[in-house]
Amino acid sequence: MVHRLTAIIEKEDEGYVSLCPELDIASQGDNVEQARDNLKEALQLFFETASPQEIKERLHGDVFVTQVEVAIG
Repeated sequence: MVHRLTAIIEKEDEGYVSLCPELDIASQGDNVEQARDNLKEALQLFFETASPQEIKERLHGDVFVTQVEVAIG
């Protein structure tokens, strides 16, 4: 079974942080590709070791990623 999950990656200091909001699992890497690959590995490990109940409890529904405009000042 293949799960399609969201990966949000942002620059932080000297590296990149990656987050899967559906499961609230994060990882990091020296570049975008490494951060994505490390997150994928963390997610695979989670699915290999978590019980079906834990997966059900942690897995959020649909996640919508969008941008909003906010006036500053």
